[in-house]
Parts: sequence; C-alpha cells; structure tokens
Amino acid sequence: MENAVAQPVTGEKLQPQAVAVVQIPVASGAIDKLKLLQDSILAANVPQMVMMMISYALDLRSSDIHIEPQEKRVRIRYRVDGVLRNIVEYPMNFHPAVVSRIKIMSNLKIDEQRIPQDGRADVTTKEGKEMDLRISTLPTVNGEKVVMRIQDKSRKIPELSTLGVTGISKKNLLEALEAPNGIIINTGPTGSGKTTTLYACLTKLNTEDVNILTIEDPVEIQLDGLSQSQVKPDIDYNFARGMRAALRQDPDIIMVGEIRDKETADTAIEASLTGHLVLSTLHTNSAVESITRLVNMGVQPYLIASTVELIIAQRLVRTLCESCKRVAKTSPELLEMVKNAMGKLHVEGEVDPELVKNLQFYEAVGCEKCSKVGYFGRVGLYEVLRMDNEMRRLISGGANSLDLQIAAEKNGMITLEQAGIIKALEGTTTLDEVYRVARKAE
Repeated sequence: MENAVAQPVTGEKLQPQAVAVVQIPVASGAIDKLKLLQDSILAANVPQMVMMMISYALDLRSSDIHIEPQEKRVRIRYRVDGVLRNIVEYPMNFHPAVVSRIKIMSNLKIDEQRIPQDGRADVTTKEGKEMDLRISTLPTVNGEKVVMRIQDKSRKIPELSTLGVTGISKKNLLEALEAPNGIIINTGPTGSGKTTTLYACLTKLNTEDVNILTIEDPVEIQLDGLSQSQVKPDIDYNFARGMRAALRQDPDIIMVGEIRDKETADTAIEASLTGHLVLSTLHTNSAVESITRLVNMGVQPYLIASTVELIIAQRLVRTLCESCKRVAKTSPELLEMVKNAMGKLHVEGEVDPELVKNLQFYEAVGCEKCSKVGYFGRVGLYEVLRMDNEMRRLISGGANSLDLQIAAEKNGMITLEQAGIIKALEGTTTLDEVYRVARKAE
C-alpha cells in the first residue's frame, strides 16, 4: 500500500507528510495522540491509526467518530459537545483498509459492501480506558461511510443537579422517584441525554433493599447493583418481551429503554398498576406531547391518567467558556420574546429577580482555552411535568395538547424555553443555543 498523505481540511495544498487539523479543546496529553494519529496515517499503519483515532476522540470528549469518503478524499470528523468538527483527511486509496480494520474489530462482513451493517466492539486503550463502540457502516456513492458511537465505560454518572435539573423541576423529579409505583417518562431527540438522566435516577434509587431491572438497546453503562439486559430483535427479544420477563423476576423498579409501540406501553402500564415503578423514554418534542403520543399508540386516556407520575422533556445546550464570554447586545425583538416567555413563569424563586429585571445575556467569543470555539461542555434544559388531579382530569376527559400545556404551566411546569432563558440569564449559555433547541412561546 502507498504511504498516505493527508489533504488539508481547508482545501489548500499542503506539503507532503502534513496532516491538517481543526483545533478544538484538548487535554494536555491529547496533542501527542494527535501526532501519533498523523504519523500512523502517513506511515499507512492502519491498526495504530484506528486505535489512535479512537483514543484521541475519547480525550476530546467526543460522542461519535465519522469517517466519510468524499469524491477525492476521506475526512474524519468528531462530534464534540453536539457539533461535528473536522480532524484529519486522508486519500481514497487508504480507505478500504481502514474500513476492513474496523469491520474486523466489530465482527462485520469484510466482503459485504453493498448493504449497511451494524456491530459493536469492546476496546481498551493503552491508558487502560475501556469503551464500548457501536459501529455502523453505510454504502455511499464514494464508498462506505463509518460512524462509531463511543460509550466510555469508565464515565461516572453525574448528579441530577450537575446535569442541569434544578429548582422545582428537581423537587418534582425527586418526589416522583419516591413513589412506590407509576411511570416516569423521559422524552427528547436522539443524543439529548435521556439515557444519562435515567441512569442518574437509577443511581439515586439503587439501594440494597430494591431489585432494579433494566431492558436496554444497547446497555450503555453497566451499573453495579442493577440487573441489565440487552434486547436482541433478530431473535424476537424486544422491549415488550423483556418487560414481561422482568415482571417475573420480582422487581421493584424497571427501566425499559424506549416505549416504541402499544405492546410495550401496555406492559409498562400493567407493571405500574401491579405496584412497580417504571422508567422509560419516548420520542416527542415536549412533555405534553408525550401524552398525545401514548393516546395515538392506542393507550386509553384513563390508563395514562392513573399511571403516569411524571414526564421529562430535555435538550442539551453548549455551555459558554468562562474565560472569554462577554455581555451580548440583544435585539429588541429577542428581548420581547424573552419577556413573553418569562411572563408565563408561574414559579417563584427559580431565578434571581434582578437578572429578570436587567435582562443581560452573554455571547460566545473564543479564546485559547476553548480553542476559539467560545463553548466548552454541555448542560441540560429540563421541562418537568408533574401530574396532579387537574391534569389527570383533563387527560381522562380527552383534553387537547393546548389545554394540557396551559394547565401544566399553571401547575408550575417550567418549559424548555424558560429553563434555557434562566440558564442564559445566569451566563451558562447563550440565547442562540437556547432557541436552537427550544420552541418559542406562542
């Protein structure tokens, strides 16, 4: 095989043996790994290249590695804090060997390039860090694209307050976790941190006197004290079947990865009605829409009203770099939007009145510490809907989403928009980030 000469991410021609990199926040030891990654590309050392690619991504807090063939080159991008960033590029003639190496690691068919394939691999870096890789290949017009999702097994589950759950939202969640039975639903798009939030809840519930079972796809983090089971759809072991089996295991608490169909929803409701606490996820845009989604699945409204204890909707926003953030000039239109949202806040003490009075926000600038990005890390925005008698009456009566939303806000639910504005007022994030993920109030 010819030696690989990386091409610049900017499109400009580099001198031979140069690898182009877009700088992003790195740990002190990560620069050496970047050089090893560069050297392995130039030496066409495929095994070392793949290992360095993974190890470097772990140091950069990446959630995914994208290996994407273009017309004349292949680029490697990492998703850091929810945003994809270019790392290196290499020529097309190097790509088949890289894909083959990754397929060998994940027990995929090397000679099958016509259809998508999914696999997994357990990897241990030289530093002893263990991780689980979920690998997906996709045939494209330029060759096979590979995406590797990284699950760091050594990662510790943060506390709820560290995740961003504060104030009345945290109070309502903790009260729901103390309930002897019922359903707690977490909703949001893929990659919004739903599983991490549920793990944080399970960590709080995990004591010697309770039996906690989880049915997951996949088991992302193994927690001591829990019995965790991974579904296998190819042999008809799905969430509904796993839930039914879990009910025969004398559980106190069950976590099912996702309610995807009526069968799983019915089993979760049955578990709740028979004295179990059930935690699960749904894919909807807001807490109230989860109720509509369950109804559309065919679940009777009176069953939803009698079993659902709490619904969480969440999103992730990037946090501002403390070293370079500065006060932003906010347009009158945006300020009016903020006033409209905060005017509907029916909870006292969630935010300093002086912050609401001044309406001062911040913007990302970029410095050496954050490598000109302006952001470092992410935090959650949480919309927590706690069921009360009024909500149960409305649900049983078939009320529409708008009526349920108004009732929830009057009951003290803080919307995603309001939660985001509070964090923006506190200088944690920007309004741009908030409105990137949260719907504007009508």
